[in-house]
Amino acid sequence: MGILLAKKVAAYYETFKGIDITFTKDMIQVTGLIPEQVHLKCGSDFWPCVFFSTSFQRAKVVVNIKSGIVEKLKQANNVISLRLSFRSADRGTPVTFFVGGRVLNLAPYKGSKEVILMGIQFTQRPPDDFIEIIGRVLDANVNSAKRKDERLLVTAESQRKLKLLSREAVVFIQKVPRRCIIRDLSFSGSKLIMMGVSRFLLEKDATLRADFDDPRESFLLPGKFVRSEGVEGKQGMVALAMSFDDAQIPMGYKIRINECINAIRADSRGTSTATR
Repeated sequence: MGILLAKKVAAYYETFKGIDITFTKDMIQVTGLIPEQVHLKCGSDFWPCVFFSTSFQRAKVVVNIKSGIVEKLKQANNVISLRLSFRSADRGTPVTFFVGGRVLNLAPYKGSKEVILMGIQFTQRPPDDFIEIIGRVLDANVNSAKRKDERLLVTAESQRKLKLLSREAVVFIQKVPRRCIIRDLSFSGSKLIMMGVSRFLLEKDATLRADFDDPRESFLLPGKFVRSEGVEGKQGMVALAMSFDDAQIPMGYKIRINECINAIRADSRGTSTATR
C-alpha cells in the first residue's frame, strides 16, 4: 500500500470509526459487495448470512437460527468471524477477507421466530481494504452535507476528474426528454443550458441523466428547476438552476462529486506549496 493511500485509510478510520451504514441495494452496488459470498465462520463451520449494517467497530447480520448457529456460538463462547467479499475493478478479482469478532446480542428480525439480527463487536481493526471501501462511502456521505452547495464548473479539467462522458446530456422534463448542456454540478443540484422559455420550465419536475466513464455508469438525478437566467448572445436559450431531491441522489453520484472536489483541492494545495 502506498503512503498516500495508507494515510487516507488511517484518516478514514479515525474520522468515521463510530459511524454505521446500512447495506441497501444502492450501498451494495456502490461498494461492490458480493452478497452470496458473505458468511459467518464459527469454529470450522460456515453459515450464509445477510450483511445488514456496519461501522469500523461493529456489524449486524441477518441469519436463520434453524441452521444451528446459536448452539455453535455457545460452544465457541460467542467468538465468530465475518467473511466479506467485494468486487474490485482495479484488481480484476474479488477482495475477500475475514474480520474477527464477538457476538454481543441476538434479536428477532422483524418479529420472525426463525430469522435473527445478530450484533457483532469486532475484536480487531478491520483490514485496510474494508476501511478504504467503507470510508470512501462515509466520506462522500458526510461531505454531501458539508459541501452541499459547492459547485463544480464543468471545464475540461473537472470533466476529466469527474470522468463525465460529455457536457451534453439529457434532462427529462415531466418525463419528456430534452437535450441540454451541463454547466456545473454539485451534490445538491446543477445548472443546465437548453432551448426553452423559463416561465414554462420553472418549478417543473425534472430528472437529469448524467453519464460517466471508468466504470461506465449513468445516474438519474431527480429534482426541479428553481431559478433561471438568459444566456448572453444566445437567443432562445435559457440557463436553469436545478435543485436535486436529496433523498433520491444515488450514492455513486455523491462519490463521483466528492472525489472530484477532493482531487481539485489536493491539486490546489500542491500548487500553493510549490509556489511558496
